[in-house]
Amino acid sequence: MPRNMVEDSGTDEEIPLPNVKTAILSKVIDYCRYHKDTPPEEIQKPLKSTNLVECGVSEWDNEYVNIEQEVLFELILAANYLDIKSLLDLTCAKVASMIKGKNTEEIRKQPRTELPEVLRPFLEFRV
Repeated sequence: MPRNMVEDSGTDEEIPLPNVKTAILSKVIDYCRYHKDTPPEEIQKPLKSTNLVECGVSEWDNEYVNIEQEVLFELILAANYLDIKSLLDLTCAKVASMIKGKNTEEIRKQPRTELPEVLRPFLEFRV
């Protein structure tokens, strides 16, 4: 969406990003700067391991997503909103690695307080 806004306007006008916090935007910019000249490798899917490096993720990217869960979820939302596919793939792969090998009951027992408020409705399990 923001990419389209820049292309459509063709100016240096400010682009509002109401859905992205400053700290998260800073992390997104760090990711984009790092990968400007070093494109990320394709992540092997389905994940064959909970270790992302074994799935084609670079050490740098692996460390980048080794963060608190709430920050990770906010990065997912920002990557989606900003249409940064490689960052969205990386952050979603991290979440997948966190639940890989767990059964429904183990996932269900995860404390809801660790989840950002905006994602809680999407993660309610009903049987």
